[in-house]
Amino acid sequence: MHHFFVSPDRVDLEENKIFIGGCDVNHIKNVLRMKQGESLLISDGNGNDYICELEIMGNEKLVAGIRRQSFEGTELPAKIYLFQGLPKSDKMEMIIQKAVELGVYEIIPVKTARTVVKLDSKKEESRLKRWCSIAESAAKQSRRSIIPQVSRIMSFQEAVQYAQRFELNMIPYENYKDMAATKSMIQRVEKGMNIGIFIGPEGGFAEEEIAYATQHQLERISLGRRILRTETAGLMIVSVIMFRLENL
Repeated sequence: MHHFFVSPDRVDLEENKIFIGGCDVNHIKNVLRMKQGESLLISDGNGNDYICELEIMGNEKLVAGIRRQSFEGTELPAKIYLFQGLPKSDKMEMIIQKAVELGVYEIIPVKTARTVVKLDSKKEESRLKRWCSIAESAAKQSRRSIIPQVSRIMSFQEAVQYAQRFELNMIPYENYKDMAATKSMIQRVEKGMNIGIFIGPEGGFAEEEIAYATQHQLERISLGRRILRTETAGLMIVSVIMFRLENL
C-alpha cells in the first residue's frame, strides 16, 4: 500500500475525509497511476495513520475517504536524536536514510574540529533541502508515522547544549574500552526518554571535544574492539537501542 503524508489541517475527522494537494497529486495520478477506489495509507505527521480510499481525483486536489484509523504503532516508545558529524561526499544521505528507517526521531548535522566538509549558507540550504527530502522518502518507505526532522547544521558546542535537556546522552569513543559500562548504559534506556547519540566525522572527535562532552554529562561508550566508519557507527548504536526499545 502506498504511503503519503499530509499536514494535520488536511484531515477532516467529522467528514472522514483527507485532502491531498501539492506534488503528491501528480505523483498519485501520473506516476503511480492510481485510480478512484484504490487504497492508500496517509499519516498526518503527528503519529496518526489512516487507511483511506481515493474518492475524488481532481487536477489540483484529491480527496480520500477514511476507512479506518491504523493503530499498528510504528514509532519507537522513546525519541532518539542522532548528532552526526558531517562526513565527506554523499555519506550523509545514506546515514539519514538508514537512521530514519531505524526509527530516529531527529537528525542533527554537526560541524566538528575534524569536519572536512565546508558549506556556505547557500550550499547548506540546498543540502538541507535534499536531506529533508531523503528523510521524507525513507519515512514513507519504512511506514513511519512521522517525518523525522533534519535540523540545521550546528557547531559541536551548540549540539551539546541542545542535548542538555535529554535524559540520556552517549558519545562513542574509540579510546574508551569499558564494554560492561556500555552494556549498563544501554540497559538504562527506557520508554519515554529523549536519547542523544553523538557520532564523529572521519577521524573521530578531537580530545578537547570529548573533554567538553564529558563535562556536560555526555557519557562515553564503546562500540567494540573494531574501529567503525562514521557511516557505520551511528547506525550500529541506533540499532542496539532500537532493539532494546522494541522489546520493552
